[in-house]
Amino acid sequence: MSIRHGLLALLERGPRYGSQLRTEFESRTGSTWPLNVGQVYTTLARLERDGMVGQDGEDEAGHALYAITDKGRGELRAWFENPVDRTSPARDELAIKLAMAVGAPGVDIRDVIQSQRRHTVKAMQDYTRLKAQAITAVESGGARERDDVAWLLVLEQLIFQTEAEARWLDHCESRLIRLSAVSAVSAGSAAPPGAPPRTAPTASPLPGATGVS
Repeated sequence: MSIRHGLLALLERGPRYGSQLRTEFESRTGSTWPLNVGQVYTTLARLERDGMVGQDGEDEAGHALYAITDKGRGELRAWFENPVDRTSPARDELAIKLAMAVGAPGVDIRDVIQSQRRHTVKAMQDYTRLKAQAITAVESGGARERDDVAWLLVLEQLIFQTEAEARWLDHCESRLIRLSAVSAVSAGSAAPPGAPPRTAPTASPLPGATGVS
């Protein structure tokens, strides 16, 4: 998540102070990625060091204001114009968990998948409910319409993401079942001549995929 670019986008609308930036960032994203004031001021300090923001006096309450510079506007324009780089994807905890579950002693990977699927479906239902609320807010045309539209887009991305995750979990389970079947057939075909035919194993021969035979 690019906090620095998010703050630059908010500062392009005018000078802001730290806690104001945090509030507006969370309002725009529906607090999906909550920030603390420390993160905001640390990011502002780095942006100031890089010449992308500068201090711009204080407001009536004595809050130190920050304003975007021309260099910051150039950085922001480049961020909007260029696609998000997917060549180095962020670490995905679920993918890592399933990868480590394969071959892990005493772990039934099918149980791991089913547990995650229940959680993913519940999250999708929650996001769908929030989406209905966001659509109602947008259609009401209130004073926060811009933030409501932004939150709606974030919610829809989360819904698409959880839908894709549910499909991927289904695929993982199917893949393990197919690999278990192939392993069972290979084990049976390796029997020596004259040996009695082997029965299918009661447990999956695929390491870490117990109960998927």
